[in-house]
Order: sequence, then C-alpha cells, then structure tokens
Amino acid sequence: MSQLNQLQDLMRNLRLAETANHLSTLIREAEEKDSSFTQFLLDVAVYEQNRREEKQLEKRFKWATFPFYSTLDDYNVDDQKSLSNKKLNQLKDLTWIEQLYNIILLGPPGVGKTFLSVGLGIEALNQGYKVIFTTMGDLISVLKTEEITRKSKTRMKRIREADLVIIDDLMFMAMDKQEANMFFHLINDLYNQSSIILTSNKGPKEWGELLGDQAITTAILDRILHRVEIIHLNEDSWRMKHRSTIFGQQSVSN
Repeated sequence: MSQLNQLQDLMRNLRLAETANHLSTLIREAEEKDSSFTQFLLDVAVYEQNRREEKQLEKRFKWATFPFYSTLDDYNVDDQKSLSNKKLNQLKDLTWIEQLYNIILLGPPGVGKTFLSVGLGIEALNQGYKVIFTTMGDLISVLKTEEITRKSKTRMKRIREADLVIIDDLMFMAMDKQEANMFFHLINDLYNQSSIILTSNKGPKEWGELLGDQAITTAILDRILHRVEIIHLNEDSWRMKHRSTIFGQQSVSN
C-alpha cells in the first residue's frame, strides 16, 4: 500500500473523510506552491473545516423543507410598495431573531407572503440559524401523528429545536378543538425560544373563528403578539401582474 493510501485510510479513521478524498489534489497544490509544512497542514485543516460547514448547510437546507429556492435578492419591492427597501434591509439583518421577535405577513393570496418568508428563511440558514418551513396543513398532520410515527416525531423535534419556524397559510383551514390545543402547545414550546414567521390572509382578530375556541385563541395570541412585527402586503397579486399566456397576442374578440 502506498503512503498516500495509508494516509487516506488514517484520515478516514480519524473522520477526516472529506480531506482524505481530496488529499492528492491538496498535495499537488502544495508542491506547485512550494508550501511549507505548516502552510500545508493549515490548508488541509481549512479544507476539512470548509467542507464540514458546507455539508452541515446542505443538511440544514434539506431539513428546512422550503417549497422552492428564492433569496431576498430576488424580492422586488417595486411589486410590493407596502414594504420599503429600508424595512426589507431591517428584516434581512435578522436582529429580530436574536431578540426572539415574531413576524406576521398578512395579505390576500398572491402578494408574495410565502416568497418573502422563504427568502428570510434562506437568509437565516446562510447566517447559521436552524430553520424549518411548514404549511399549516402539514403541521397539523405531523402534530396529530407525532406519537404514532418516527418520521413525525423527528420532524417535530427539529421544529422545536429550530431558531426560526415558518408557518405558511396559518388560517387556511379551520381547526377542531383538539387540533387548536395541539397548536397552542407547540406555540407555547416555541415561546421565548424561537422566532416564528406566520403568513395568513386573515388578521389576528379573525383567528378565533377558525381556531374554534376563544380561550385557546387568546392564549396563542398572547404568546405570538408579545414581540411581533405585523407586515401588511396589500398590493395586487404578483402572480396576476406577471401571469403568462399561451398566446403570443391577446385577441380582442371571442
């Protein structure tokens, strides 16, 4: 066995697999640059650290389960005049996560609530935060099966350990008392521990109708609204303004 192969095997045993796989390239680069032993070891350590950070980021992206990939750089404030560049930059610096603030994005369908929440989530991930995205429907389903399936139990553990939890279409569906109670307990678990982004087409005053229990609604609102920024997105639907057509030119006649 060659010395290179021996060294690669030792590195794998020491859990330096990424460097082991790339070792021949690192050695060649060191020879070309006539690096010192110290510089070579530094390059090896930096390479291993960078690859580990990249793999951790890939894992966190997988766990986040975003419905699509779109960053805040893709967000056009000209399409949503109710959110200025200054406010968008304040959201982007993520100080509110450190302060355990919640964000509520309100507005009719198509105004970019999900788009903005995903952009903020990706920004948070890139800055080292643990993020989870879920729709309200999926969240209720996972809560109801948490004690039954390992997959749901693992999912809820990740949600409770996240720095930022994004819940999309909060009031899209009505809940029965059991579902509302489970949702309250989750919000209580996240309170003073995680930030939450909620998107909804209904304001907090209307949540009681869909949660079905005024006492639970009050308890949920008490925790969510303790530290919160409510952003109203009231422009026309982005999808309607940017809709495409299969026809090259609209016909004025039937």
